[in-house]
Amino acid sequence: MSNYYSFVGGDEGLWRVTSNEAVVGDPLEKVERINVLNVPSSTLTNRGAWVLQGFTSNLRYAERHEVDKLQSIQEGLNRPAATCAALIPIKKNATWWAMSQDERRKIFEAQSHHTEIGLAFLPEIARQLHHCRDIGEPFDFLTWFEFAPEHTESFNELLSQLRASKEWEFVDREIDIRLNKLG
Repeated sequence: MSNYYSFVGGDEGLWRVTSNEAVVGDPLEKVERINVLNVPSSTLTNRGAWVLQGFTSNLRYAERHEVDKLQSIQEGLNRPAATCAALIPIKKNATWWAMSQDERRKIFEAQSHHTEIGLAFLPEIARQLHHCRDIGEPFDFLTWFEFAPEHTESFNELLSQLRASKEWEFVDREIDIRLNKLG
């Protein structure tokens, strides 16, 4: 199984788009559905209106105790009750990327408390981070979230807290795409 994922926006896929809003920067073309495929985009025959590609990797800003805590609490994706999802592509600005890893970590954790905020919403909200910057994609990260409908308000609160943090001062582009699972 590949660690590459392709998110194909078009008229096919298991996930029906319920909203597609630009939070910061330019929007993505509106589509009816998203197909999430565990393959590199170079292998796709149907490319829809757009394709976003990323790969899963290690947690780059997390320390061992944070990783252990996340892994002990977070549930996996594809849970039967998790019929709601969000795809949130994010691009950070040049100032963010000009900083060293430890400077970014200080903003990410010490000032923004990113992991602490996320932990407060587990296990109800599952997530998977996909890295894109290193493969020349238009976004730096694609974050995929899944949750049950009754946890939608919790998910909105999670986003609200993250977007109010110091880290979000470095976001140049963010799209919030909400989805419901078909079938």
